[in-house]
Amino acid sequence: MRSDNDSWDITTSVGSTALFVAAARALEARTPDPLAVDPFAEVFCRAAGGPWAALLDGALLDGAGTGHPLLTDDFGSHFVTYQGARTRYFDGCLQAAALAGVGQVVLLAAGLDSRAYRLDWPAGTTVFELDRAEVLDFKRAALAAHLPRAERCEVAVDLRRDWPDILRNNGFRDSEPSAWLAEGLLIYLPAAAQADLFSGIDELAAPGSRLALEEGRPMDSEAFAAKVAESKLSTDMRGSWWQLVYNEQCAPAAQWFGDRGWAATVTPLADYLLSVGRRPPAQGRPDVREVATMVDRITLVSAVKG
Repeated sequence: MRSDNDSWDITTSVGSTALFVAAARALEARTPDPLAVDPFAEVFCRAAGGPWAALLDGALLDGAGTGHPLLTDDFGSHFVTYQGARTRYFDGCLQAAALAGVGQVVLLAAGLDSRAYRLDWPAGTTVFELDRAEVLDFKRAALAAHLPRAERCEVAVDLRRDWPDILRNNGFRDSEPSAWLAEGLLIYLPAAAQADLFSGIDELAAPGSRLALEEGRPMDSEAFAAKVAESKLSTDMRGSWWQLVYNEQCAPAAQWFGDRGWAATVTPLADYLLSVGRRPPAQGRPDVREVATMVDRITLVSAVKG
C-alpha cells in the first residue's frame, strides 16, 4: 500500500507501472494497424531485462503459469489498445502546441515517455522531464545510444513536494507559454497533492500555455476496497496495481482549470477510442469487465490558458 513518503525505482511500486505501460506500447507497435508506434518502448523493456524482456518474447510470466496479463485476449488486448490510443491523443496535443509556437514542454512524472526522442520538435524546443532521480537515471542509461530531437532537461523531483521553484531553477521561463502533460499520473496522487500539482501548473503557465492530462473518476469506496482486497491475492502486476492508486479526486480538471481562465475540452476515453476506429471493451462481458470499467471512468482533457 502507498504512504506519504514512499519511494521507488523503475522496477518497484509506481515505477514498475511505467514498464508495464511501456510493454503495452511495444505490443501495440506490433499490431497490424497500430494507433501509435513508440520504438523506444521495447528499448526500455530490454534494458530492464528479466521478465520485461521475456514478455516481449511471449513468455508465460505471471507466477500462476497462465500467461502475462498483457498477452491475454480479454484484459491484455484492450489495455494495449488503450495505451495506443492514449499515446496518440497526447502526441497530437503536444504537436499542436509546438505548431502554435510553444517552445517549452513539461512532462510531469515523465517515466518512460520517449517524446523528446521520437517526435519532431521545432528548433529551440526544450522538453523538461520531471520524475524521481532513480527513474531518470534508468531512462538516461537505456537511451544512451540515442539522441533527443529537442533540448532535453532532466529535473529530479518528487511531485508531491514543492517543485515549481526547482523547475524554474532548471531554466524554465514562466514568462513564456508552455505545454504541460500529466499522463497516467493523477491516480497515483492523493487529492491534496493533485490540487497542489494543478496550482503549480497554473502558477507557472503564461497565457497561451497548453495542458493535456488523463484523469479517472473515483470508484465507489466499497467497490474500490473490494478491488484492493482482491488484489492482495494476485501474483501479477494487473492485480497489484490496485494497491498503488488513490481513489481520490480534488476536482474534475476541466472545472478546476476552467475556473481559472483555461478553456478546456473533455473527451471520454471510450469516445476517443471510437473516433480512432477502435471499439471500447463491452461492460457486460465478465472477461473484460475490469478493463471496461477502467476505460469507462477515464477522460482525456486538453486546455488552453487565456
